[in-house]
Amino acid sequence: MSDASVFPLTGGCDCGHVRYRMQTAPLFVHCCHCRWCQRESGASFALNAMIEADRVEDLGAPPELVDTPSNSGKGQQIARCPKCKVAVWSHYAGAGPVIKFVRVGTLEQPDHLPPDIHIFTASKQPWVVLAGGAPVMEEYYDRKAHWPEESLARWQAILPQVEAYRARSRGGA
Repeated sequence: MSDASVFPLTGGCDCGHVRYRMQTAPLFVHCCHCRWCQRESGASFALNAMIEADRVEDLGAPPELVDTPSNSGKGQQIARCPKCKVAVWSHYAGAGPVIKFVRVGTLEQPDHLPPDIHIFTASKQPWVVLAGGAPVMEEYYDRKAHWPEESLARWQAILPQVEAYRARSRGGA
């Protein structure tokens, strides 16, 4: 888990048009090794800091939201700079705009957010060696078994917003 004393952290795209500030530590940092993340990032994995959207302050121009297919079939929105096209975060269908999955590599100091867990390692590149003590999961994981108590409490606090989003996206509210 991240050291809370380093926050806030700032980040943005390559050209500086899109800028943001993470006010607090994220809920959890996923290092995802699925083939979708490999394809979308053009790398061997995606390192995403999962955080409540209202804890990320916009400091520059708003990103462009690009609808992108996902393995779930529900899609995701990738927030990209409209000028340089760098992806700064994603919104996945499960929580929509309530949660941002900030691309750790877009932070000015990405070394403050190492992975809390490696997921979908069944499809990781065979030459990637996982070290450092973060749990390694072949697929996804049970949040209650891996998240710290503080993150679980924050999740419970935001869950009504997530459930409202889900109901709207199903056409139920």
